[in-house]
Amino acid sequence: MYLCNVEWKIVHIDETESTNRWLTQGDSPSVRDLTWGQSPCVVVADYQTAGRGCGTNTWESERGKNLLFSLLIHPTDIPAHEQFRISEMVSVALCRTLQPYLNQKVEIKWPNDIYVGDRKICGILIENRLQGSFIKDSIIGIGLNVNQREFRSDAPNPVSLWQLLGHEVDREALLRSFLNCFEIVSSSKTLCFEYRNNLFRRGKQFVYAVGTTRFKAQLIDVEADGRLVLQDEQGERRTFAFKEVQFII
Repeated sequence: MYLCNVEWKIVHIDETESTNRWLTQGDSPSVRDLTWGQSPCVVVADYQTAGRGCGTNTWESERGKNLLFSLLIHPTDIPAHEQFRISEMVSVALCRTLQPYLNQKVEIKWPNDIYVGDRKICGILIENRLQGSFIKDSIIGIGLNVNQREFRSDAPNPVSLWQLLGHEVDREALLRSFLNCFEIVSSSKTLCFEYRNNLFRRGKQFVYAVGTTRFKAQLIDVEADGRLVLQDEQGERRTFAFKEVQFII
């Protein structure tokens, strides 16, 4: 997939339930023009009334403080069984975007949360639409904590750039930097290696859980289809799909 030198259509809106939903369910002519066209586009909101995470999770964000946006892209060469490549692209692009701001390493908590240390700075929600055996459209929702100084929800470990740096960051410049990084990694020949090299807790012994059972294991790899590979204390390699295993933070 190649996105180099594309002209992104960028739409700024004040408020919406979620930017992913705005792209998938909008009825206005402007939305239809975006979703029916072939150019990639971005919708950016100052505030989401029902920001979404995976499953039933929500995303806390103070109005006008963070980057809340969704990308709509139209892949032409990604088979449905390789759709994890999109998750790799977005995650690696976010790491590349954030790393110049920080002294700490920016990492990817499988499958696609972005962490600094043990704290979550960014979440991603990807929704793909298939045509035959290929991906026709992909909507990529991103919530990036930028200038929020305090989090009041019961989320266990959020962090923002402001909390890490002690000063505000230009959100528009950050968005442009991400889009540039995303274009570059879309044609990277080493994408899967960079994704794995940036994995949170890779190669170290930590506690995981399957249901109510906890066990120690090393994170060894992520397979091409996105399944996580752990090696437990007995040396057994165990493979998990998303939501089948829990990181104990």
